[in-house]
Amino acid sequence: MKKDIGFLRAKKQQQQPITVLTCYDYPTACLQDEGGIDIVFVGDSVGTNILGYKSETEVTMADMRHHLKAVRRGVSDAYLLVDMPYAADSDAEQAIANAKLFLSDGADGVKLEGGIEKVPIVTALAEQGIETCAHIGHNPQIHGTKAATHGRTFAKAKRLIGAASALADAGAKLIVLEKITEEVSQIITETVDIPTIGIGAGRFCDGQVLVINDILGIGPPFKHAKRYQDYNQLTFEAICQYREEVANRIFPTDANASHIPPDKLERVQKWLKSNR
Repeated sequence: MKKDIGFLRAKKQQQQPITVLTCYDYPTACLQDEGGIDIVFVGDSVGTNILGYKSETEVTMADMRHHLKAVRRGVSDAYLLVDMPYAADSDAEQAIANAKLFLSDGADGVKLEGGIEKVPIVTALAEQGIETCAHIGHNPQIHGTKAATHGRTFAKAKRLIGAASALADAGAKLIVLEKITEEVSQIITETVDIPTIGIGAGRFCDGQVLVINDILGIGPPFKHAKRYQDYNQLTFEAICQYREEVANRIFPTDANASHIPPDKLERVQKWLKSNR
């Protein structure tokens, strides 16, 4: 069954947690879809996790469209969300044009970063029937890699709660809460009628999102994430074993080879002799 916004809203109403993972390629998309992930998310974190960029601000529309198309080919049931890269939503006209490109590439919805200043953009997208996910708290495109926790003071908590409500009222269908204190995230989740997706925002959001690299153990560990596998070590060991087996003629074996039938080989050998 294809998952849509109605499905995600129903999960919030029924207090069933929503599962979200970033995804950047076709084979991983196939695995996430088969594994039942609710939202497969093509994040601009592709820049630092896959493309070797120093920050998300280097990611382009061309980068995002390339990876979105790859992920789209592997997704059948999950809701497919894609990030608007840095400066791709600077004004309403630009945001609409870029969002429509993503929709034409197979996205179900687009995510954009920013607080209450993004209300006009969300409104414009909603008026075009484009499903939008807001993103408040730590915004990598704005704050960079230094991910300080948001919502520790009365003024900042009030601002976050107000921004979440304003973005929901503007037509956002989902909202990511990143690096926000658990208490403020819970208040927002109970205040807005759209699903909240937390990352480093505690236990009480409607869903959780993590970067696929982080759960697989690719790269350094983070407090907000949990490693479910040690990809770095397992992959390094596999590479070293391959190198050793090739160097010592252990691989390939007869099982890895294909053979010409003996009678055909005999004809080839006779032909070679006759042409010497």
